[in-house]
Amino acid sequence: MSAPQPHDRRIRVAVVFGGRSSEHAVSCATAASVLTALDRDRYDVVPVGIARDGHWVLAADDPEPLRLSAGHVPQVDGAAPSVLLPTTSHDRTLIVHEAGSPPRTLGEVDVVFPLLHGPFGEDGTIQGQFDLADVRYVGSGVLASAAMMDKHVMKVLFEAAGLPVGPYEVITDRQWRRDPETALARVDRLGWPVFVKPARAGSSMGVAKVSGSQGLRAAVEAAREHDPKVVIEAAIVGREIECGVLEGHGTDAPRTSVVGECAVVSGHDFYDFDAKYLSPQDVRLDCPAEVPPEVSAQIQEMAAVAFEAAGCEGLARVDFFYCADGTILINELNTMPGFTPLSMYPRMWAASGLDYAELIDELIALALERRVGLR
Repeated sequence: MSAPQPHDRRIRVAVVFGGRSSEHAVSCATAASVLTALDRDRYDVVPVGIARDGHWVLAADDPEPLRLSAGHVPQVDGAAPSVLLPTTSHDRTLIVHEAGSPPRTLGEVDVVFPLLHGPFGEDGTIQGQFDLADVRYVGSGVLASAAMMDKHVMKVLFEAAGLPVGPYEVITDRQWRRDPETALARVDRLGWPVFVKPARAGSSMGVAKVSGSQGLRAAVEAAREHDPKVVIEAAIVGREIECGVLEGHGTDAPRTSVVGECAVVSGHDFYDFDAKYLSPQDVRLDCPAEVPPEVSAQIQEMAAVAFEAAGCEGLARVDFFYCADGTILINELNTMPGFTPLSMYPRMWAASGLDYAELIDELIALALERRVGLR
């Protein structure tokens, strides 16, 4: 199926947001920014929300109710008209259904911009749904999305690609239910403190810093509320340096941004949810980061290696630790990073000469270039 040409008509973009994960509100906030920035002279925008129960609805093209603040947690209105997706590779038409009214068509969609964070959106599930219908979409496909959502699998892939990762342990659901004491005992080798994380969550949801064995069990149980699989990482003393990656056009190599640094300056033990989204004054984001040129170049090279090792497409933000002895460790890769204008990924690309609206245009163009099916 050939990609539509921009000169034929406005490109029809379905902006999908919300979702079933604990990052529902973050996704709504991301959608608010993208909806504001999309050029309506160039794009025909169809906002599609996914309610917390998984119900797909036609959302209003109004970013204001979707903005996240300390006094307002946005969510998708599940009572809005239902949206039915295409189920065959021959049709990209969206159907809207309201109670008491006959179904109506919204017409075909050229590309989907899935602004979903966390499970049931960033983890390959929705990407598989689009692939089944031969619908083009922004970002990585099923495998890369699923692998990079799972912090355990991610680390295994990075190690196989020769990228250095910090010490960690994994506690699966089966291990925890069978013998939690043995699982907890394995963590001792990491030293203290440690970070306890749900394996497949983001935005620091369910993450805890634990200073000793007495707090470990509670932290694991809290993480398991988000994911039955838990990753425990040794605390790394170092600066948090990040790099943005964009897929190259055609057979071109991935492109990397200038590197940025995230530093918590007050009020938080680490870069947690509140620091990321509710208390930006407590965090300093530097773009570009003040690191030696050779360190910046090494991080950019490692980010591109990670992007290709995972089989990523479209975009990714790759996070590193830069330690005082010069060691650089890869922490994680996000296939759908925070994407408001204040988020690190767009800021790094703005510092690299690609502003927010241009970045959105580039991601849509990359998605339209990409063939459907196996690639």
